[in-house]
Amino acid sequence: MTRLYLVRHGQTLFNAQHKIQGFCDSPLTEIGIRQAQIAREHLEKEGIRFSEAYSSTSERASDTLELLTDSPYKRIKGLREWNFGSYEGEGEHLNPPLPYNDFFVQFGGESQVEVEERISSTIEMIMRNTQGENILIVSHGAAIANFYLHWEHTSAVKKHKKIQNCSLFSYQYVDNQFVLEEIIEHDFTTLQ
Repeated sequence: MTRLYLVRHGQTLFNAQHKIQGFCDSPLTEIGIRQAQIAREHLEKEGIRFSEAYSSTSERASDTLELLTDSPYKRIKGLREWNFGSYEGEGEHLNPPLPYNDFFVQFGGESQVEVEERISSTIEMIMRNTQGENILIVSHGAAIANFYLHWEHTSAVKKHKKIQNCSLFSYQYVDNQFVLEEIIEHDFTTLQ
């Protein structure tokens, strides 16, 4: 049995400033660094070691991965966040209500169908080609949310709120299907 650990990156400067951040990038904040360290402490306490590790090509994802594990890893473009087009770097108050559907296409971004297909097919390709037992992937909030939606029908575990930074989604991968077993959200209240 292969297990996928899908993690959102730590808090970034744009997260703290409430700016839209997809293909554009900003660095982890001190809080984001500490979030990743807390997540690593959890992984170590649980004795979870990774056979393989992958991240989005965005610096915020690869920096988070490097804080989570000392394992070598590969950066893959298909794991990037939703492309929000010319809305990149603007205030989050400009976001339309969910679901976004095709909203960002008119601004040069991706549709929700495109994001869901890209992230899902990329993760499926990684998992089909691995021989490992525990696979770590660090990606982004909207990308992970769309992967979750793609496989929601296979699992009794449900997401009930926005994906927080450094949340960990643990999926069992069996017979080319993903079954969500657990969502781990760490207590970051002391980091405020």
